[in-house]
Amino acid sequence: MARDIPDSIVLKRHRDLEGLRSAVWVRRGLLTMFLLLPAVALANVFGQRPSPVTVTAPAASLELYAADHLRGGLLWEARFRITAHRELKHATLVLDKGWLEGMTTNTIEPSPLSEGSRDGKLVLVLGHIPAGETYALFMQSQVNPTNVGRRPQNVRLYDGDQLLLTFRRKVTVFP
Repeated sequence: MARDIPDSIVLKRHRDLEGLRSAVWVRRGLLTMFLLLPAVALANVFGQRPSPVTVTAPAASLELYAADHLRGGLLWEARFRITAHRELKHATLVLDKGWLEGMTTNTIEPSPLSEGSRDGKLVLVLGHIPAGETYALFMQSQVNPTNVGRRPQNVRLYDGDQLLLTFRRKVTVFP
C-alpha cells in the first residue's frame, strides 16, 4: 500500500536532507552556544562571587567584601569592615551613586546613626570607633533588571570632615 506524498514535500530534500547536511551543524553549533552560557556562568565569568580587598591608611583600614560583577535580578551583599588604627570620633562612609543607581537596597545593618545625601552620594554616619576596634557594616541589595553597564562604586571613609581613605572600584552589571 503506497502512501500519498503531499505536493509540497520533496523526499530527497525533506526526508533525505539532500543539500542540507551543513544546516545540521549550524543547528548543533547554536545549541552548543546555549549550553555554554550556563557553563560560563558557573565559572563565575558573570560574577556574584565576592572577594575581599583592603585599603589601608594611617588612621584606619577598610576591607570591602563584595562582588564586582553582577547580573540583573541578583540579590547580593557587600560587607564594609573598618579597623580603626586611631580613635575615629565621627566615622562616616560615603558611597558613590553606583551603589544605589539601578539597585534596590534591602537593608543596611547595623543601622547607621544617620543617613544622608551629599551630591547624590549616600552618606552613612557610623559614629565612634575606638582605636584597635573593628566596625562591620552589611548592605544587602538587588540588581534591577534594566541596570546594565559599568559604573563607579567608590567608597570614602571620613572622620568628621577629614578624608581618611578612598577605595576606588567599578562594578559591571550583566543582563
